[in-house]
Amino acid sequence: MEKNMTENENFNQKIISAAEEREKWFDNVELPKLLEDYRLHFSCLRNIFDNLVKRSLVVPDPYKNDSRVTEISLPETSSFADNERSIVLGIRLSQYETMLDYVCNFMKFSVSQLDNGKIKKMIELNNTFSWANLSVNSTRPNTRALAIVMNELKSGVQPIVQSLLKDSVSKTQTAMAEIDSGLKNLADFQRERYKIEIRKRVFANPSFSKEKAFASSGSLVGEIKRLFPSCIPGKPFNNELVSELVAEETSPEKEKLQNSLYERLKVKEAQEEKKPTIDTHAIIMDALRILASTGEQFNAIAEKVNLNHEIFQSEKKTLKDTILRFLRNIFGLEEPPVSYDIFITDKRTETKKKETIKYNEFYANLLKKSRVYASFISPNSPGYKKADSQNDSAILEYLNKQMVENNHIFAQLYGLDEFFKNTSKTVDRSKIKGLSMELMTIKNIVVKFNQKRAEYLSYVEEQEQMKKLGIS
Repeated sequence: MEKNMTENENFNQKIISAAEEREKWFDNVELPKLLEDYRLHFSCLRNIFDNLVKRSLVVPDPYKNDSRVTEISLPETSSFADNERSIVLGIRLSQYETMLDYVCNFMKFSVSQLDNGKIKKMIELNNTFSWANLSVNSTRPNTRALAIVMNELKSGVQPIVQSLLKDSVSKTQTAMAEIDSGLKNLADFQRERYKIEIRKRVFANPSFSKEKAFASSGSLVGEIKRLFPSCIPGKPFNNELVSELVAEETSPEKEKLQNSLYERLKVKEAQEEKKPTIDTHAIIMDALRILASTGEQFNAIAEKVNLNHEIFQSEKKTLKDTILRFLRNIFGLEEPPVSYDIFITDKRTETKKKETIKYNEFYANLLKKSRVYASFISPNSPGYKKADSQNDSAILEYLNKQMVENNHIFAQLYGLDEFFKNTSKTVDRSKIKGLSMELMTIKNIVVKFNQKRAEYLSYVEEQEQMKKLGIS
């Protein structure tokens, strides 16, 4: 009896120490990774959602920002009619996005905070859409509807956008598999923590009778039940987990059970992985292709800007203007230059300054950007091949120059959009085409571009440091 008690005490100390190390591993390694996986999924979802909204395939919930989120609430998963798809799916995607925002930015990812109740809610939230089986034949209404609109979306966008959407779905599928696996492991560990609490608080209590408890499994259950309410107040008594603990302490197979438990809790030392060779040229070319995907948006913007320009100019036409235009058309003469005085916002100072846009030059520049960027879309195009033959520093210099130019153009477009909306006659304002959707799409693409450019710079800096240290 005394020998068994000593063995049990030694095992409990060993298992408590292993559990403490495992908790540190979860808090410092596994859960931060889990949070990054959620953030990656969140970013991919936003890209997908923004594109669906742009194509009017779904309608976002207009009230999604009205309520304050303090805990996870699950979007609806019930069936709905096909003619309600754009509205119902839009609302459910909005709710799902809001919950992901809460998970990524407001929940604390630690063992002490993520109990099994929260883990269950997170798993249920993950199952709002079956990302691993995004099929139009899915039996789950949300998944089926999302698959249908995704197919419609892919059929109407440029290849680069299709590639970005495919990449978002692929990254989401990988991230969700990692998340589900991590949450399952955490749930298993929380079960063991429950048993560890009993070992730490009940077994160590001065009133705990070791001689009586370890005499039989029934005696041990009795002692745990007797002291549990006072030693671990506020927690429910879990018969299943207590039975597991008792088997680990008194079962004829306890040695096997104890070894199995220790192996589950023990933190495995990470094997050093050989770093793969990074192709920085491929990364900078990916950045170029991402930026080039804005060409479609520049073309759409150019069309809207020109339509707004014609509406605005038609308001000022007199009979004389009509005759002069007719004569210019006959003799093939160019239209006289038109200028617009707009106000653009300086992002650094948040101040507005007046700027004059020479319309013909500005419009021609938009069309030129659209054409140039379109030439980089396909790897088989002459434009792409020419860029691919350049060295990385030349490509980076070109990209940096483009972003400086584009940032100014974006500011001009916001100013021009405001000008047309506010200056045109009231009767014509409903005809004016807003640019906010295209500008938002470009903004999202630029975010991805900047991430890829930062990735390239990070690898280049790392390689330079290694060269200085004589490592490569």
